[in-house]
Amino acid sequence: MAFTLTFESGEKRTFDKKVSLLSLLEGHNPDLKYIAAEVNNVTRELTYEVYYDADIRFLTLSDSTASKIYEATLRYVVAMAFARTYPDLKIRFAYNVSRCVSIHLLNPGATSTTAMLLKVRHEIDSIIEQNLPLKRIIVSNEEASKVYQERGFLDKLDILQYRPEKTVHLYSCGDYLNYMYSRMLPSTGYLKNFKLRLYAPGFLLQYPRAECKGEIPPFKDAPTFNRVLKESHDWAKTVGASTVAMINAQIKENGPIDFINMCEARHNRMLCELGQMIEDSIDEISLICVAGPSSSGKTTFANRLRIELLSRGIKPIRISIDDYYKRDKDMPKNEDGEPDYESIDALDLALFNQNMVDLISGETVTLPKFDFQQGKRVPGRTLHVGKNEPIIIEGIHALNDRMAPDIPNSNKFKIFIAPQAQINLDDHNPLSLTDLRLIRRIVRDFKFRASSAEETLSMWPNVRKGEFRWIYDTQEGSDYVYNSMLSYELPVMKKYAMPLLEKIDKDSPYYPTAMRLMRMLKFFVDMDDEWIPSNSLMREFIGGSCYADV
Repeated sequence: MAFTLTFESGEKRTFDKKVSLLSLLEGHNPDLKYIAAEVNNVTRELTYEVYYDADIRFLTLSDSTASKIYEATLRYVVAMAFARTYPDLKIRFAYNVSRCVSIHLLNPGATSTTAMLLKVRHEIDSIIEQNLPLKRIIVSNEEASKVYQERGFLDKLDILQYRPEKTVHLYSCGDYLNYMYSRMLPSTGYLKNFKLRLYAPGFLLQYPRAECKGEIPPFKDAPTFNRVLKESHDWAKTVGASTVAMINAQIKENGPIDFINMCEARHNRMLCELGQMIEDSIDEISLICVAGPSSSGKTTFANRLRIELLSRGIKPIRISIDDYYKRDKDMPKNEDGEPDYESIDALDLALFNQNMVDLISGETVTLPKFDFQQGKRVPGRTLHVGKNEPIIIEGIHALNDRMAPDIPNSNKFKIFIAPQAQINLDDHNPLSLTDLRLIRRIVRDFKFRASSAEETLSMWPNVRKGEFRWIYDTQEGSDYVYNSMLSYELPVMKKYAMPLLEKIDKDSPYYPTAMRLMRMLKFFVDMDDEWIPSNSLMREFIGGSCYADV
């Protein structure tokens, strides 16, 4: 039966037998810029064969879905190169500094060397130069289990029991076999652009990013971020929560109460540590600045920090940066000519600076209050700051040096907050730190703003642009990094997020992202949230917070 394919350009072509996406690109992809496709809005590999009426959109590295396929294939080839050059060496991938993938050497005493780098890089180049095909092999879960045992992939065995499907899509390349929980490139020759560098005691792998228009971003080291990620992994490994399978086992074997309280105890300990640092320097601290990317839990954290300081005889005053927004007509514009609410120039910096200086100098100040219905500032609280009454400001720009520049840095205590997860499906497949926050935001926006998952996903690219431009660079100048990750949260979020994601129609441009998030969540067991404390950061997203009206 004949079928018609409609391309993004509007061209239509009719076929009477199935046709591969690769064959459709013959003569039109000499530089291999097209690396995947959407067929009726479902992401497909270029080896996929179409046999029905469909709309076709070919994807480049400027598309986030294609970028993730490229990265997964690159991890596959790197793992293959290590297996060939150092067959006894176990490695683990994780997301790390400067938008890189880190490669950790798991064997005791193993450390990266220049000689190892050159040997592995030579093997990777050889694999790419040969342009070896990546062939998908569909096997039953039982067959996959045998393959994993034979090849020593014991970490993959652990998660296999939680796979809801009856089959696994393994990929072979020559004599190598692996599974990356992702669609893949058709062959290794597509991996034209990457960088492998030493980052003792392991390596860093740089790859093209969609937000950088398919280019590799410049490398920027971030020692503070790296340290926090290491601490996160070390803690998760110590308590048995560094993989999805371990988290599931915690819930099934020990029950949710112990697991929840163990994770909350870690947050309590960090708050206590932070409170002590501020108390020790309270004579010098006038301004406590809290910043972090979207859905980091800034609001609950600021409230909990306030309580921690009150317990030490310190009486902080919270001031919202949002009250200093300019009117829409005075807003800076983004590249689309729309008001740019993410920009620091959306705030009246001069007024904020003057208010902070006056308060810290002992003057009584009437602060503004932004009335979002009227779209302008109106008079707000009248405040006077006394001894041991530091001001807490919270917002995405709180650590920016342009905020209150007339207050010396020695009088500021800067806190960066973000969920710094180091959780893997298995050694070769880390979970995205960004996806964790995205799921938080989807759940919160629906709960408190009646926004659909589709509406949240539509805003997310602009949110991410603002984060890269305004937030991440400020982390390295902070006095303390608060890891807001709670290892139990994805099993809790699953029951809230899955129904919202399932409502996204197959014709929606956000359907591929919804599918990707659901593929991640499906591996977690369900966990009830009744034992989560009312002051938990998690309550900011799922509801039931004791700070809801604070």
